[in-house]
Amino acid sequence: MSRRSDGQNAIASGAAEFPMSDPAAISLYELGESLAHGDCSSTDIVQALLDAIARKDGRIHAFLHVNAEEALSEARTADRRRAAGEPPRSPLDGLPVALKDNISARGQPCGCASRILDGYRATYDATVVARLRAAGAILLGRTNMDEFAMGSSTENSAFGPTRNPWDTDRVPGGSSGGSAAAVAAHMVPAALGSDTGGSIRQPASFCGVVGLKPTYGRVSRYGLVAFASSLDQIGPLACDTRDAARVLATIAGPDPMDGTCVDVPVPDYEAALRDVERLDGLRIGLPREYFAAGLDAEVERAVRDAADCLAALGAELVEVNLPHTPYAVATYYLIATAEASTNLARFDGVRYGHRVEGADPIEMYLRTRAAGFGPEVKRRMILGAFALSTGYYDAYYLRAQKVRTLIRHDFEAAFARCDVLLGPVAPTPAFRLGEKLADPLAMYLEDILTIPVNLAGICALAVPCGRTAAGLPIGAQIIGPAFEEGRILRIGAALEQARGPFRGAPTL
Repeated sequence: MSRRSDGQNAIASGAAEFPMSDPAAISLYELGESLAHGDCSSTDIVQALLDAIARKDGRIHAFLHVNAEEALSEARTADRRRAAGEPPRSPLDGLPVALKDNISARGQPCGCASRILDGYRATYDATVVARLRAAGAILLGRTNMDEFAMGSSTENSAFGPTRNPWDTDRVPGGSSGGSAAAVAAHMVPAALGSDTGGSIRQPASFCGVVGLKPTYGRVSRYGLVAFASSLDQIGPLACDTRDAARVLATIAGPDPMDGTCVDVPVPDYEAALRDVERLDGLRIGLPREYFAAGLDAEVERAVRDAADCLAALGAELVEVNLPHTPYAVATYYLIATAEASTNLARFDGVRYGHRVEGADPIEMYLRTRAAGFGPEVKRRMILGAFALSTGYYDAYYLRAQKVRTLIRHDFEAAFARCDVLLGPVAPTPAFRLGEKLADPLAMYLEDILTIPVNLAGICALAVPCGRTAAGLPIGAQIIGPAFEEGRILRIGAALEQARGPFRGAPTL
């Protein structure tokens, strides 16, 4: 079931001809060049994408809400600016981007794929949305997700799962699965997601697109509905590293509305991508723990091939240790659930969203949360409340914070020996829908290779590096020190250039 409504007639009635066969298979950069040369208009691009959504999304269910009329209006405004000779506001001017359903955009639904926020519309723009609007980007729609970003498969959405465009019997990953699937299925060239424990990188890997988790504090979280406040970070999913760099440059930077957003300069990320022919002098660490037992053989082969490819460009491969990696999942699920139990206490049926009436306020509160939250959200809130309860705080939550410090120290020691780390994004390719729903622990272990990055607060990039024999995408994870997004983007671009393009799923 979907809660899409606005603008469906506008989608269905679109008949514009786009001069290129599949606009979302074309990068933001290429679309921008086409606009600059007068080969097409913003209205052409938006209408073609709306037509693509109408054709494809019934099978994929990447979108929960489509801003058809608003997007076309914004496109026409961008075209008028261009016709009047105004310079582009930014490289994203007149180009469409999608938003994950936990990022506030004024006047649009912001439901976190949950019944408890059904009918709620945001009253303000998130900082990232305000920056996209100022850059002239067009907000095409809102993408499906695991409820309140809690999941690794986008099967926990209250409005039904998203399917992987490469194989619709498989998951797209989560929790930003809708954003990844929308890009991979050529329904939008770029989208924003959020990453708490791998929720951008893992779906990017499963769907064969690029996903960037910025350093904690690089991008404002103001307007992002919080899951775990010390771990959440907004980032882009895109066709390639250049597009990811352009989106990150637009949304990054200090923000007085977010006290955790760090006041450090935002570099020219695209400039970092210009020198990718050779990687001489670069040291790439291969963490032993990321190639341990349990890693799918095809995933390991593809990632090691990617490492060899980078070595052929002049990089030096170095084996390193991250010894506390085996404790990362337990550490994460204590910290994340504890923070979630606190953050989600505000959803009580009193101020906004869904309400189930009761005989008194307590009964109303209990009925509302019982009806509004799904089973995974309830499970994590209970775990978090237990970890924070009297008598258990020191034994669980405080100890988890101490292990978090050890994990951060592991990365610091590794980066003393190398410039970046390279490993798999996930232990397996995309798994089948329903395969792990009955086993929460198996689902949690999907994030074992991405969680440490969030605990350490550093940056990481997922970039396609191969496919399985069955044709499923495999992603490599490039991990960098804090605020070195340019470095990991450069290495991702070098891998893209050496391996050739990987532009989304086959046409549906």
